[in-house]
Amino acid sequence: MANDRPVALITGAARGIGFGIARCLAVEGYDIAANGVRDEQAARPALDELRNLGAEVLYCRADVGETAARAAMIEQVERHFGRLNVLVNNAGVGPKVRADILEATEESYNWVMRTNLQGPYFLTQAAANWMIRQRKADSRHPACIVNISSISATLASIHRGEYCISKAGLSMTTALWAARLGEFGIPVYEVRPGLIKTDMSKPATEKYDKLIAAGLTVEPRWGMPEDVGKVVAAITRGDIPYGTGGVIMVDGGLTLGRL
Repeated sequence: MANDRPVALITGAARGIGFGIARCLAVEGYDIAANGVRDEQAARPALDELRNLGAEVLYCRADVGETAARAAMIEQVERHFGRLNVLVNNAGVGPKVRADILEATEESYNWVMRTNLQGPYFLTQAAANWMIRQRKADSRHPACIVNISSISATLASIHRGEYCISKAGLSMTTALWAARLGEFGIPVYEVRPGLIKTDMSKPATEKYDKLIAAGLTVEPRWGMPEDVGKVVAAITRGDIPYGTGGVIMVDGGLTLGRL
């Protein structure tokens, strides 16, 4: 396989939104470093599907919330591909128990924040430093970073406060890295999905089916992982220039102000 194909590292890439993004980037001609926490055998159907789309795929099993695991993953990608063009911080978790914020535990808070905020923040640091080195060696080397946040960055859910705070923090992370990396020509974007049909949202399917039918979203349907993937693909193609630090909503108009 040609060694000049661009490479995207996508966290949480073997299912849900991450897999939707990986599929779209594979179609765009990217090779994929697919991160996940399951063993590779469990992820194999998704990985094989990406390979069938023409991508060279490297599976990176790592918990993004762990310092050593992040470092090992970056090293694994560099050793295998020798280059990195795109980082998509997608991996995220909800609280193991949706508890009222009057009763939520520090254990749950720390677990969610470590995965959803601390992990992406420091993974971006590692990837950005590598991207800077690549661009100094070759100013034509394309690079960008995309953070997948959530409408929960601004909509308060009192039974999963730690999740909302983590996504609000990720939004600020986008602004910080966009400001810092501008001088190196590395744009940073935030994609903010709404109700996306994934394993994570499955327990609330009946609830939101009714709300969508009653007009919760302007577009009367669930979002799909590919809806997010197509936006990320547009970013990586350079179709949203002069927009670093920008927030792109993929929520079917759920957060649109209406009278």
